[in-house]
Amino acid sequence: MKIRTSVLYVVAGLFFLSAETDQANLAEGYRPGDIAPGIKSLGMDADIAFSNNSGYYTLLHFWAAYDAASRMQNVQLWNKLSYDGWLPVKMISVSLDELESIFVETVKTDKLEMTDQIHEKLGERSETYKKYGLKKGLRNFLIDDNGVIIATGVTPDMLSEIISKREKSLLTD
Repeated sequence: MKIRTSVLYVVAGLFFLSAETDQANLAEGYRPGDIAPGIKSLGMDADIAFSNNSGYYTLLHFWAAYDAASRMQNVQLWNKLSYDGWLPVKMISVSLDELESIFVETVKTDKLEMTDQIHEKLGERSETYKKYGLKKGLRNFLIDDNGVIIATGVTPDMLSEIISKREKSLLTD
């Protein structure tokens, strides 16, 4: 009888330990469904954490002057967000150009505001570069206000569509 009771307790304990919650599968990473890694201060007053419960999404875009596609997409995304004021998205652009002079001149040439344009002077050697798996190519990450990555490689056309669908699904839940 004692053995049966002990086995029952062990089985019940294993059952409760293996039960999943919504947060159980979340891990820090760079794929949709992962928690976006925070960014340590890159010449800013504070570190960037994406879990803020603000109701706003964050579009984290990595670019460099030497990567024409990422640079062009940076300008297109900034223009989209500047002209589509209804989108609840804050964009943070991180330049991976090692020379600050190249970063500054590129921002001026592309007619972008310096606010939320960040320079990562360590470029490809930075911790941020490694955490976001950018060796596979410069790209962007759409992050919800819980800090969860909901999409990567977002284009200006996709941005409105993703936000609209997500907002509708949140209203129906």
